[in-house]
Parts: sequence; structure tokens; C-alpha cells
Amino acid sequence: MAAQRRRRLVTTTIGQQPPAIREDDRETHDYSIAHLSALSLSPPELVRAAASAGYRYVGVRLTRVTPDEPHYPIATDPALLKETKASLAAAGVRVLDVELARIGPHDDPRRYLRLLEVGAELGARHVITQLPDANRDRKTEHFAQLCDLAAPLGLTIDLEFPSWTETPNLSEATHVLREADRPNAGMLIDLLHFARSQSSIEELRQLPRDWFHFTHVCDAPGRIPTTVEGLIHTARFERLFPGEGGIDVRGILSALPPDIPYALEIPRASLAAQVGEKECARLAIRAAQRHLDPSRSTSAGRPAESQ
Repeated sequence: MAAQRRRRLVTTTIGQQPPAIREDDRETHDYSIAHLSALSLSPPELVRAAASAGYRYVGVRLTRVTPDEPHYPIATDPALLKETKASLAAAGVRVLDVELARIGPHDDPRRYLRLLEVGAELGARHVITQLPDANRDRKTEHFAQLCDLAAPLGLTIDLEFPSWTETPNLSEATHVLREADRPNAGMLIDLLHFARSQSSIEELRQLPRDWFHFTHVCDAPGRIPTTVEGLIHTARFERLFPGEGGIDVRGILSALPPDIPYALEIPRASLAAQVGEKECARLAIRAAQRHLDPSRSTSAGRPAESQ
């Protein structure tokens, strides 16, 4: 029954129409777990934890974003890549996205070709990118180049805009996508970054629907930190489950296509220290289902081990 309730992921093949949404599927969503939610887990461990908790997808981090975070060299370790693919096949979980192509002023987009190739080999559909570059023309050209590299592999490039970077809000991200004008360009709305940048929901409603392939869902305290350090700390370590904080979660999501997957990016270091990241992942999807899928049957919300 659970499989019957799930909607198929909208593919990104140019010219392909999205599948029709059945009436009984309109108020449930496909869920993914972003790797940042459980970064202590290797990709195979993440896949198994996601399957146990009831996720359909995972997002896999292929590059180290900070020097002190765990790194899983799946792009250069054939054994780890093979184990990850075996775990995906055994668990029936799919890779939604891979990350992170972070392109600064002096970065060559071609350095991420291996990330794109591994993402495609894992069956991913999307690649998250960030553009910490104040030069509009240069970052737009870099974004367009990355889109061109990804297109033959069937991947979209989805621009994320953390509020502390040089591409800090919806308006700036919109400028990049419009100027790049690539059919596989996308925009990733991370609810935390959207709220922290004080971007406009009404502006979001006006953007092309085919830009949005999935979204990062979380909550956070309504008060916006006043320092970059505070913004980063919340983003990386202490987000909240949907409905627990002050972000207009439902309002932002209402401005996005209703059939895109919800990727839960909810790192909670304090809670994970008590119950572990696997349990945090399970609690996250249950909280999201309660807050965002109110019409789900009781059985859909039961813990995986009791189904």
C-alpha cells in the first residue's frame, strides 16, 4: 500500500511531461533524507537507515564541505561505490541528489565532472550547487558550464542560496537561472535559507514551476541569528522538525509544485547525542508526515518496525 501511495519522481528529461498525480496521492509526499541530517553515517549506512525509517530517497554528500566533517571518498574508492550501489539495490531506496558543487571565483566547474559521473552512476537525478561568488557574470557562466557538463548525464543542477554567501537570496538565485537559461537548471529551496534570507513567498510563486525538482524541509527558531557564525551553526547543527519552530513551513511549500519530493535536511546535534542519528532520521520523517501529510492513514505514520 505504501508503494501505491507514492508518486513517481518527476524526471528531468527535456520535453518529458510530469506524470499525472492521482487524486488519492495529492496530500502525501515522497521523502528523502539529506546526508547532513546523519553525516556520521557512511553512504551504505545512510541507505539502510533511510529504508528502515521509511524514506524513499537519500541525498549523498560526495565532497567535504568543511575540513572537520566526515568524508566518504565514494568518487575515488571503488569498493565504497560498489557497496553503496549494493545497499541501494537491497534496500529499494533511490538516490535523489548528490552534493556539493560549490563554485567560488577561482574554481573551474570541470573539477566536478567526477562528482557528476558518480552521481549518475548512483542513479541520482539532481546535483546541489552553491555559488559563493560576488561577480554575477562569472558565477552565471560557471553555473551554465556546470549545467552543460551535467546535461549528457541526465542530471539537473540545482542552485541553493545560503543567506551568508554571495548568492544569498531568492532574487539573486533567480537572476543566475534566468541569465544562464539552461533546460536542466534548477533552484533548490532550503526552507531555512529561504526564511533566513527573508525572501518573498509571493516572488517564489511567480517563478517557473519546472525550476523546482525537490526541496529541503526543516524548521528553526523564528529569531534570525545576527552573525554568520550563528547562521551557520543553526544550519549545520541545530535545525528543528517541521512544526517545531517559527518558519512558515506550510506557506513556503505552498508556493512550490505539490508533487516534488521533500528532502529532510534536519541535523540535530544535541538530540543525536542522546538518541543517535538513525533515531533522529526516524523521528524527522514521522514529524514531517504529521505536519505536512495530515490525511495520511494511521498505518503510514507508524514506525517502520511496527509495520
